[in-house]
Amino acid sequence: MNRSNVPSAKGLERLVEALRILPGVGPRSAQRMAYHLLQHDRDGADQLAQALGAALASVRRCAKCNNFTEEEVCALCRSPRRDASLLCVVETPADLAMVEQTLSYSGMYFVLMGRLSPLDGVGPRDIGLDRLQARASEGEVREVILATNFTNEGEATAHYIAEMLRARGVKASRIARGVPLGGELEYVDAGTISQALLERREI
Repeated sequence: MNRSNVPSAKGLERLVEALRILPGVGPRSAQRMAYHLLQHDRDGADQLAQALGAALASVRRCAKCNNFTEEEVCALCRSPRRDASLLCVVETPADLAMVEQTLSYSGMYFVLMGRLSPLDGVGPRDIGLDRLQARASEGEVREVILATNFTNEGEATAHYIAEMLRARGVKASRIARGVPLGGELEYVDAGTISQALLERREI
C-alpha cells in the first residue's frame, strides 16, 4: 500500500514525536508505545499525562545541590547527619542516586545536570560551575570529590573543575577507576586493568 494512502491522525503523530524525545526511543518504539497507550491503556495514558504535568509544575532545582526537589532546599541538604565538609560532584540525579545506594558516602552533593561539551555548545555556565565555585569557596567545604563519568567529556569536566578549585585553594579529588568488586582479571578489559595498575595503592 502506498504510504500516502495510510490514514493519519495528527494527535497520534504528535504523540509519537513526543515519545521520541525519550532516550533510547526510536521511531518504531515510539509508535509501538503510542499504539499501546491508545489501544490498550487509555487510563494509564491519562495517569502518565497527569503525572508529567504535575511534575513539571512542582519539581524544581534545589538551591544548594541543584538536584530535583519540590522544596527550596532538598531534604538531603537540610539533613544534620550529612558531612558538610565533603562535596561530591556528579553529572546527573541518577548518578547521585547510585552513590547514595553504596551507603559509603555521607557528605553533600552538587549535581551538574550535564557535563562540559564545547562541540555541543555546553560551557561552564550551562552546568552551573559558577554556583559550584561559590559553594566550594564558602569555607565549609574541605574537599570536593569529582565523580563525573569516565567519558572524554566527564574527564574534561573533572579536570576543568579541579583546576578551577585549585586556583582558589580548595582540595579536589577524583574517584578511582579499576577492577570491579568481585571481578576476575580474565574477564576485565585491558584498559581497566591498566588504569587499576596506575591507581594502585599501598596496603
